[in-house]
Amino acid sequence: MTDKQTIAATLCAIRANLDLTQEQLAERLGVSFATVNRWEGGTNMPQKAARATIAALAAEAGVDMDEPSADSADAAAKVTRRRTGTRSAPPSTKSMEQMLWDAACSIRGEKDAAKFKDYLLPLLFLKRLSDVFDDEIARLAEEYGNRETALEIAEEDHALLRFYLPPEARWVVISGRETYDWPNDEQGRPTRPKDIGEHLTKAVRAVVRQNPSLSGVIDVVDFAAERNGERDINPAKLREVVETFSDPRYRLGLADVQPDFLGRAYEYLLRKFAEGSGQSAGEFFTPTEVGFLMAHIMRPKPGEECHDYACGSAGLLVKLQLVARELDPISKVPLRLYGQELTAESYAVAQMNAIIHDMSVEMARGDTMINPKFKTADSKIRTYDIVVANPMWNQPFNPDIFADDPFDRFRTAGGATTGKGDWAWLQHTLACLNDRGRAAVVLDTGAVTRGSGSKNEDKERNIRKWFVENDLIDGVILLPDNLFYNTTAAGVIVVLSKRKPAARKDRIVLLNASRRVQKGRPKNFIPQEDIRPLAAAYLKGEPVEGEIAVITREQAAEADYNLSPSRWVGNVDQQDQRPIADIIADLFKLDDAAREIDAKLAKMLAPLGEQK
Repeated sequence: MTDKQTIAATLCAIRANLDLTQEQLAERLGVSFATVNRWEGGTNMPQKAARATIAALAAEAGVDMDEPSADSADAAAKVTRRRTGTRSAPPSTKSMEQMLWDAACSIRGEKDAAKFKDYLLPLLFLKRLSDVFDDEIARLAEEYGNRETALEIAEEDHALLRFYLPPEARWVVISGRETYDWPNDEQGRPTRPKDIGEHLTKAVRAVVRQNPSLSGVIDVVDFAAERNGERDINPAKLREVVETFSDPRYRLGLADVQPDFLGRAYEYLLRKFAEGSGQSAGEFFTPTEVGFLMAHIMRPKPGEECHDYACGSAGLLVKLQLVARELDPISKVPLRLYGQELTAESYAVAQMNAIIHDMSVEMARGDTMINPKFKTADSKIRTYDIVVANPMWNQPFNPDIFADDPFDRFRTAGGATTGKGDWAWLQHTLACLNDRGRAAVVLDTGAVTRGSGSKNEDKERNIRKWFVENDLIDGVILLPDNLFYNTTAAGVIVVLSKRKPAARKDRIVLLNASRRVQKGRPKNFIPQEDIRPLAAAYLKGEPVEGEIAVITREQAAEADYNLSPSRWVGNVDQQDQRPIADIIADLFKLDDAAREIDAKLAKMLAPLGEQK
């Protein structure tokens, strides 16, 4: 064994013998969880003082550092999995949410919701980059003895870090907690910014110079922009935001927050923006619970290739990776994620979201329907194991534009639709699936009903028929009303599969999730604790009274390809409803009974009137 392998095996053996998680071992050794993780992975070698502490703990655990057990890694992994399975609930996002919203309110009066996020998200991203930079410098300091030496080494070799931050862009300098000697420019003029707005603009531009991959991601706004001689954002307001983000309780480093914890706080902010952004909000934000439901139904496996052709903020792709980690916590093979997005703003947010979650997403900009960017060497649409998407609902579709579609997505899959483009998106989805591919796509409920009963005259109905006859529709999930921010209408998740298991062949699973809804303000939501049971029930594929129906291809044909779950599964309030005729009859009976009581009462009171 090499020295690194020996240390890694020793640490695993210590954890196995003492029944410790990596977090608990880190506490015993007086280092961070991330450091122990790197030592166990053989990435880094502890310094002399740390090795002495490890040796003392090994002696306590009865581990021979010269010959640690070959089975120690497996035994340590079992400790980690067992602890994960019985772990208490993850920390609430309330404090993080409050930090984000406090920061937003600091500048809310200056910009409407659609605009202030343009300033707030790059700041949040810069804070994350700075905290991660500090973590990595601390790691180098453990290896090389002190922080000053670590900074000198990092200055010489930026490849040691995920992203190198020049001094003026580090949060301790931006917040004023450390000073920075601003140099003069080439003409000898001072470069010191006159306020925080200028400082932030100089900082993000300096970050992009050192990290070109962040161009168009972090430098999307000018914090010092002026209009008619006035700043767009008052520097005093910006200073309030910086101070809010500087609260030590809200550190965003590698070991400070769980990936899903930060992601959910981040999506909380997007949700708050969506409340005030009208129609545009739904174009880049899919409710968190819907994204996790789709991911749990897809059950992604390590190394699978996943695509979202209308990715917005990349939330659906991020959730696939989070669920993949949950399903296989010891795998070190990530998903391979690919996303395409039309708007520059959402593209930048998607890049931030991926980096904040420490994930790699290959991104492209452009109109997917007209110009899909991910193609093979022979100019065909690239295919994937999983496709997830929430494209624009009921988007106008002109079949004349696609009469000679270079990718032949429509002619061979039921023909080109007219009017609304929902089934065109599903035809594109099908073109993106490999031979074992599966997909989950969010659409308007009308997509699974329009045209049924039209006697073969409706093109949407005919495309649905083609999909059913080719056994490509695995199921349809009806979501609750008032869940999405750009509409109060219910949506559906259409699940496609090109390789159904034998038990699901020639069958379609229809799930009505309406019973799982909880009322919220301003929007309803599906509780987090219902997501996994819903996905499990769908994947099991057996009828459940009032929630799941399983129909055959023949039954779908008899219904003229109306695939709405509400047609096959009773509505939530169905058992409480009565025919109107019965209600009216009961009212007449009550009226008759009231007249009878009045007559008896008058008869009883009549003698009293005679006595007068």
